[in-house]
Amino acid sequence: MSPSASLQPAHRAELLALATELALAAGHLAHQGRAERGVAETFTKSSATDMVTEFDKANEALIVGGILAARPHDAIVGEEGTDTAGTSGVHWLIDPIDGTTNFLYGLPGWAVSIAAGTSDGTQVGVVYVPCTDELFTAAAGEGAHLNGTPISCSTTDDLALALVATGFSYLPDRRAAQAQRLAALLPQVRDMRRSGAAAPDLCSVAAGRVDVYYEQWLGAWDLAAGELIAREAGCISGSLDGGPARPGSVLVANPALFAKAQQLIAQIDAQPGF
Repeated sequence: MSPSASLQPAHRAELLALATELALAAGHLAHQGRAERGVAETFTKSSATDMVTEFDKANEALIVGGILAARPHDAIVGEEGTDTAGTSGVHWLIDPIDGTTNFLYGLPGWAVSIAAGTSDGTQVGVVYVPCTDELFTAAAGEGAHLNGTPISCSTTDDLALALVATGFSYLPDRRAAQAQRLAALLPQVRDMRRSGAAAPDLCSVAAGRVDVYYEQWLGAWDLAAGELIAREAGCISGSLDGGPARPGSVLVANPALFAKAQQLIAQIDAQPGF
């Protein structure tokens, strides 16, 4: 069964409405709270630069509470530790603040990302960017939208003219390898962009603002909503090594550039020293 056929449209609409309501509420909570009070508490996770704030935790609590109130039998996994088993067949992936470093520094490139799926794949995805008040949404088989208006990916077909987005790991050895790849890739494309958050980057590909996005070592919550939005906007998604997209390796591009970008990155990675 295809992802678009795994749920009835009315069921997907219910999930999308709930995800939208909670993403907006969490986005407003964090955006207004930071403006009024600043960031009082920070914690670290995988490294000294991988930050968590009190707003990450408050957002996750708000979203999880909202899901459980409406759908107590769903499974939920959140970046900040939520891992709730469910029996309904629907599972949620939550990133309460994607781009916490941006949020911490007062930069605009952070978002709330919420996805719901089944065993057949992601069914709905919502990414809300509070600083620009942009709400990206998608339901499987029903297209992608920005603030209610349909969006589609770019039509650029020349890799030398492609604007490419990427991100980096928090771990130093991984960052070094990613920088080496970036240095080899940069002369062969129009330019590179690094916003600091995967979900907004994926939405930028969906909206035609960039042509290609690739990254490694994401969390499942980073990828799920934005990847669906990109596919529903006409993008192709996969991994850097030729398989399906996965948190450890993702490449998303418009149809004219996907294979070209995948081939170029593979050629770079095959060079001595990589």
